[in-house]
Amino acid sequence: MSQDFHSSRAPEPVGPYPHAKRAGDFVFLSGVGPRTRGSTVIPGVDPLDFEVQCRACFENAKLVVEDAGLAWTSVVDVTIYLTNMKRDFATYNRIYAEYFAGNANPNPTRTTLEIGALPTPIAVEVKAICWAG
Repeated sequence: MSQDFHSSRAPEPVGPYPHAKRAGDFVFLSGVGPRTRGSTVIPGVDPLDFEVQCRACFENAKLVVEDAGLAWTSVVDVTIYLTNMKRDFATYNRIYAEYFAGNANPNPTRTTLEIGALPTPIAVEVKAICWAG
């Protein structure tokens, strides 16, 4: 049996899916982009400001985690999708460290992938798995 979570603070999904789903002792976040709830404006798109987009993605992921009743420290695995690894990896890596290094959360496992495009004109998307046990 699973349980869906719909955040009232994170941006609305761009398709028919929940923000997160609990299955057993894990909560799986759907991919989260940098939009703001209630707006179609995407920060950092025109002109491109990857740092603004990346920070917004992590902030939105935190909202989903919190609205699922968990602490940010429950994140155990992160998958990041970048549309331009060469241009954006160093900035992403620095921001990632700000969100995970030096806090009570041991560094989650991580995968970073370069993909050709995302469903909206964004350069980064965050997906995470949390331990809820």
